[in-house]
Amino acid sequence: MSTKNKTYPVSSLKGLTLYIAAGCLLLASCSKSFTDAKGALVGQPPATSFWKTADDATRGVNSMYGNLRTWNNTAFAAIAIENTASDDAVKGSTSNDATFFNQYDNFTVDPSEGQLDGFWTGQYQNINFCNQVLDNVPKISMDGALKNRYLAEAKFVRAYSYFRLVRAFGNIPLVLHLPDSAASLNPKQSTPEQVYAAIEQDLTDAANVLPVSYGPSDIGRATKGAALALHAKVAMYQTQTNQAKWTDVLNFTDQVIALHVYDLFPDYYQEFRYANENSVESIFEIQCDYVPGNDDINSSQYSQVQGNRDASPSAGWGFNVPTQSLIDEFEAGDPRLVGTVMMAGTTTPSGDNVPMPAAGAPDKYNMKSYVPFAIAGLSGNQGCGQNVRVIRYAEVLLMNAEANNETGNSAAALVSLEKVRARARAKSTNPATDLPEVTTTDKAALRTAIYHERRVELGMENDRYFDVIRQGRAAAVFGTLGWKANKNEVWPIPQAEIDNSGGVLVQNKGY
Repeated sequence: MSTKNKTYPVSSLKGLTLYIAAGCLLLASCSKSFTDAKGALVGQPPATSFWKTADDATRGVNSMYGNLRTWNNTAFAAIAIENTASDDAVKGSTSNDATFFNQYDNFTVDPSEGQLDGFWTGQYQNINFCNQVLDNVPKISMDGALKNRYLAEAKFVRAYSYFRLVRAFGNIPLVLHLPDSAASLNPKQSTPEQVYAAIEQDLTDAANVLPVSYGPSDIGRATKGAALALHAKVAMYQTQTNQAKWTDVLNFTDQVIALHVYDLFPDYYQEFRYANENSVESIFEIQCDYVPGNDDINSSQYSQVQGNRDASPSAGWGFNVPTQSLIDEFEAGDPRLVGTVMMAGTTTPSGDNVPMPAAGAPDKYNMKSYVPFAIAGLSGNQGCGQNVRVIRYAEVLLMNAEANNETGNSAAALVSLEKVRARARAKSTNPATDLPEVTTTDKAALRTAIYHERRVELGMENDRYFDVIRQGRAAAVFGTLGWKANKNEVWPIPQAEIDNSGGVLVQNKGY
């Protein structure tokens, strides 16, 4: 378990994230049309002298993880694309601040809106880092086991980035190697089926090689459990068109459970706190730290309390805030509400007095982004050092419950569902009556119960929007917000990318 007052060894991923963020890896030249990746960083060795040694391989692999922390991966673009459009969140801040968020909130987004291109660029930059590793590391003379692990880590990160892209845009370029021809510099789009097949191959390869766990110096790297859990989620997102995929979801989640290395953190609120990063519940999270002078890293965090971000106690921008609809979803006494929503005028369980909002600003905030104000105020960047939780064991249990229910085993579904509810119940207002055990074996009723549990357990974790779409319920849930079938299942391809491609890329239907 990592804490912010711990000194990390030079070889640790968190420590290396700081180093990489300052700039230590070259990016091969590639098509601006789909990656917009930057060239060699100042003061770094020329490309001809890199990718020669085991140390180069290490630096290259760690650069993949470092890039996951950048603005386009975790800040406004990710919030807009993956959360703002859901019924869990709204723009936040004051009405005239960052008004582009409204286009996502009411489904009027224009293909030229900048967050689309930012998100697209961020994911393809990740992929470019991975492809460099996968194309260059095999040529390096180094320990064979370490080499194979590095390649598996690259396949995991590449799969994660392609998963984010395909569920956001649908038809996207599938780039699995560094460009080596005019055609590969400007690739055509692949179908979602082709992209998902490549993702699944990467995750299969990764799970076959990655270790179950690491020593303290390598905490945060992709593990076998991370590859299996992401594979389960990838399979789950294909069940709307292929019900047979539920068997895969069940298989992969069963394998994660059988590893016996994960468990639910006893206290839901504390699971998301600064001191409890990389806990027993964490399957994969992006390792983060404050990097002096690096705004791309230090501004890449969810926001918390509306106000002056450079002064405590208003340590945040107040964007990406929870809705009353999300609040109303929680059952009476559910402690996950306090772990998900921070209310103005209250005191957090960590002891901070949450100030009343500025005029015209919201009075509720994302508690899962909360870092104690005294710590957040040290850098003036609202808790930029907080890790981003990507996959938790609770989600594996809920995927397992849903897969069991969909494949006809309601008894097993109830076991996994109850584990998640029992953790919440133990910290509820009245454990004897709050969050009663779900007992229905009716498939439809149990499905509804699992959908409810996903919403309250995973609230504000950038999951709800695409989750409802893959469940086939988007028209019913988001229709009053402006969502339209046969259009809003995906976002528009960024117009800048279409223009840069010379028309090779084709816009999604309806945009």
